[in-house]
Amino acid sequence: MTRQDPVAAATDAAAPAASASRARRADWLDALATMLERNREELVAIAAEETHLAAARLDGEVTRTAAQLRFFATVVLDGSYLEATIDTADDTLTPPRPDLRRILRPIGPVGVFAASNFPFAFSVLGNDTASALAAGCPVVVKAHPGHPRLSRRVAELSRRALAEAEAPEGLLGMVEGVEDGVALVRHPAIRAIGFTGSTTGGRALFDLASSRPAPIPFYGELGSINPVVVTEAAALARAESIATGLVDSFTRDGGQYCTKPGLVFIPDGDAGDRLLTALSDRLALAPSQTLLTEQMRTAFDDHLAAGELEEDDVLRGYATEEQTAPVIVTIDMERFLSRPDYFADECFGPVTVVVRYRRRQDLPQALEAVEGSLTATLHLEPSDDVTALVDQLTARVGRVIFNGWPTGVAIAWSQHHGGPWPATTASVHTSVGATAIRRFLTPTAYQDCPPRLLPPELTDDSDIPRRIDGALVVP
Repeated sequence: MTRQDPVAAATDAAAPAASASRARRADWLDALATMLERNREELVAIAAEETHLAAARLDGEVTRTAAQLRFFATVVLDGSYLEATIDTADDTLTPPRPDLRRILRPIGPVGVFAASNFPFAFSVLGNDTASALAAGCPVVVKAHPGHPRLSRRVAELSRRALAEAEAPEGLLGMVEGVEDGVALVRHPAIRAIGFTGSTTGGRALFDLASSRPAPIPFYGELGSINPVVVTEAAALARAESIATGLVDSFTRDGGQYCTKPGLVFIPDGDAGDRLLTALSDRLALAPSQTLLTEQMRTAFDDHLAAGELEEDDVLRGYATEEQTAPVIVTIDMERFLSRPDYFADECFGPVTVVVRYRRRQDLPQALEAVEGSLTATLHLEPSDDVTALVDQLTARVGRVIFNGWPTGVAIAWSQHHGGPWPATTASVHTSVGATAIRRFLTPTAYQDCPPRLLPPELTDDSDIPRRIDGALVVP
């Protein structure tokens, strides 16, 4: 990369971005949200042509992306994310304590890899970018090849909006292509990476980030199977509604969601029969869809072929030659446990695996065979004692859903969108919700610092929530 590349520009922007007030950063985020809304019609049209996603879905995603940007503006203005902490000097202690003041500071220029399935909400101005800008970090986006024209146009409009908002030049840049993506991870000026994509590609970049002379954090979301457990009581009481919810969830936008429920455990016997009948009926009404790219359709077909499935194992929806039919694979517990590496492996597209269990006591062993996930879902009735099951699921995922479905991730302070490997490389910090900002901050302590040299949030007259001598002080 030459001196004129986006990383060099981001490096130049790092100091002014870090020193900018929280109010200025909030203004930058608001300006980007307004730009998206003003150019909604043009951007949705480009996205629909490149991704095959419905215009209505994309229009809603623009609304979500603008909301994400404005949400992080409120997080910045609140100030509690800085974890400002003050311990005043005390000579009576042993050893004596100096004046110590700790705060989280921007980590520096951040690289963000855009996702294919959310061309707005997890792309150029997606959650990673929004949270990094909120933290005060310049961002260089590696555009996804599935929507290049959209990425270029959003980047162009974003730079214009940031310039009008008097943001530092170079605050947001973009690169394209595999080689530039690898160079982005390797660049010594980049201090962290946010990634959403395949396990194979993410693992390769994760290893690269770790092997640098100065390793950097790699916050990757690498896929998820998102197991679901349906109790016998729930299947008997709500077969129709559970079937409708499951089919709607795993076929939503062609099943191209990281939160798609890809593995479902249902009871055997009459309860399971009722649920499978309802699933078959609902699947017949589910639409076939064109996947995001031809490569994804090929990978989907190859995955199903690798299962060596019998015709009786598969329920298929209707599809045209150009589109992909939704699929439900049905197997028993013995078959699942014989090949958990296949049946519990993520397949990007409209498919879910339904496993019938005879006894609830068989579930712990089956769930142990499932890798870490973003979510787990439990459908139960008030009479069900599932405490041990909840404890097991909680240890294996980042979010547990009760009597609902995992697709649809709310933008909220308490949201967590992470999970144990391989769902994410660092489940402590999330890619959705207020704590996403924490990934791009690093702590600094100031000892006996003259007040004039302190960050404003650490001075005695600061107006943000702080912990002073151990006590939480809220303005």
